[in-house]
Amino acid sequence: MSSQTEADRRRLRWQCRRGMLELDLLFSTFIDQLDAPLSAAEHADLLHLLGCQDQQLHDWLIGGNEPEEPRLRALVARILAAQSGATASSDA
Repeated sequence: MSSQTEADRRRLRWQCRRGMLELDLLFSTFIDQLDAPLSAAEHADLLHLLGCQDQQLHDWLIGGNEPEEPRLRALVARILAAQSGATASSDA
């Protein structure tokens, strides 16, 4: 996915839609703040993360728990960092 187009980004945003508003906001902020296209590995990791149940995602992204898999742990940290960056820029 190295040549990510706007259509690719919209498709990815659609795939990030969840049953919990909090998760929707976290994922949409992450997608909106991507400076560069996701690599194929990052895209695969995101799709793997999106395959998890909402309650599990909530525990990882909001509840302070961490995934056991290092690649998912890194992605969760990146999603949370995007949220922190969005919050910091809106506070300025």
